[in-house]
Amino acid sequence: MDDKLKTKLTLLPESPGCYIYRDENNEILYIGKSKCLKNRVKSYFHSKQIGKTARLVRQIRDLELIITTSEKEALLLEMILIQKYQPPFNIQLKEGTSYPYIKITNEKNPHIEVVFEVKQDDAHYFGPYPGRFSARQTVELIEKLYPLCRCDGKPGRPCLYYHLGLCLGPCQAEIDPAVYKKQIQKISRFLEGDVKGVKGKLTKDMEEATEKLEFERAAELRDKIHAINETIEKQHIIFPGLKNRDIIGCYEQDNHLSVFVFFVRNGAINGSKWHVFPIENSLQEDLVDFINQFYEDPNNIQPKELLIAEKIDKIALKEPLRKASSFPQKGGKKKQLNLAIENAKSTYAAFAKMKEYDFENQLKNS
Repeated sequence: MDDKLKTKLTLLPESPGCYIYRDENNEILYIGKSKCLKNRVKSYFHSKQIGKTARLVRQIRDLELIITTSEKEALLLEMILIQKYQPPFNIQLKEGTSYPYIKITNEKNPHIEVVFEVKQDDAHYFGPYPGRFSARQTVELIEKLYPLCRCDGKPGRPCLYYHLGLCLGPCQAEIDPAVYKKQIQKISRFLEGDVKGVKGKLTKDMEEATEKLEFERAAELRDKIHAINETIEKQHIIFPGLKNRDIIGCYEQDNHLSVFVFFVRNGAINGSKWHVFPIENSLQEDLVDFINQFYEDPNNIQPKELLIAEKIDKIALKEPLRKASSFPQKGGKKKQLNLAIENAKSTYAAFAKMKEYDFENQLKNS
C-alpha cells in the first residue's frame, strides 16, 4: 500500500457516503456505500479478505469519498454512480440491478421459476420481488402448497418429486389441463395476498392429523404454516390490506425531474426504480411521457392501482393506465405519495452529488 492511500485511511470520516476505489491507471474498480465510511473502508484493508474481494484489495491504489447527508442518500448515490461508471468489481461482487419475477411457464406441463426478464410469451408473471432469495423462497413455498410440474413431463417412470408430493405427476400419467388451470388460479390468489384461506385449511388439517395421532403428517403441515409466516407474512408490511399498487413520486429542481417509483405487492414495498432527467417541455408533460414509456417496458408490470404525486392529464396516458391512475390529495394514500416524493428528493440530491463529482474530475483532468 502506498503512502498516499495510507494517509487517506487515517483521515476517514465517521459519516455516511460513498467510497470509490481506483487502480494504478486511475480507472474505477469498485463503488460502495456505508452509513459510516471510516468503519466500512478500513474493513477492506484491516481484515483478511478472500476470493474476489481479496483480488479487489490487491488492485486498489487510490480512494475517493463522497460525503452524503444520510444513509438513504448514500444508497441512491451508489446506484447512480454504478449505473454511470459500471465498475468491473461491482458486477462481480453484487447481484444485478434487475428485480426478479416469479414465472409460471406457458406450456403443456407448466412449471414455476424465478426469472429476471418479462417476455411476451403468454406466461404468468408475478412481482417484482426485492431479491433473488425472496423470490426463490416464495417459489419453494408454492411448490409445496400448489405443485405443478417438476420434471420433463414424459409419462413413464414417476419422478422423485412426484413421490415427495412436489409434482403433479405428468411423468406418471397425462394431466388434465383443467387441473393445471385450477392450480395456477390458486397460486395467483396466494401471490396476491390471499393467504388466510390456505392457512386456515392447513391449521384444520394439522389439528385433525394430531387427533388421529398422525404426528408426522401434523409436523409437515405445521412446517408449511411456519413457511407461510416466514415467507409471506414476515415482510415489512407498511400498507396493511393493500394488494398490488405502484406509487410514483416526483421532484423538480434545476430544470431536472426526479421520479421515484415504489412497487407495492401484498401490502409490502417489494422494490423501487428511479430516474432523473432534464425537463424538455413541462413537469406534467414529461411525467406523462415517462409513465407511458415506463409501462411499455415488459419488466414493469402495470398494477391494479397507480398513485401519482403530480396531477396530470389522464387523457394523455395510454388506455390501460388511465383507469388505474389517481392523484390523492389527502388521507392514507397521500401519505404514501409523500414517502415517494421524499425519495424522489433524495434521489435528486444524490444525482446532484454525482454531477458535482464528475465536474471535479473534469477539472482535475483538464
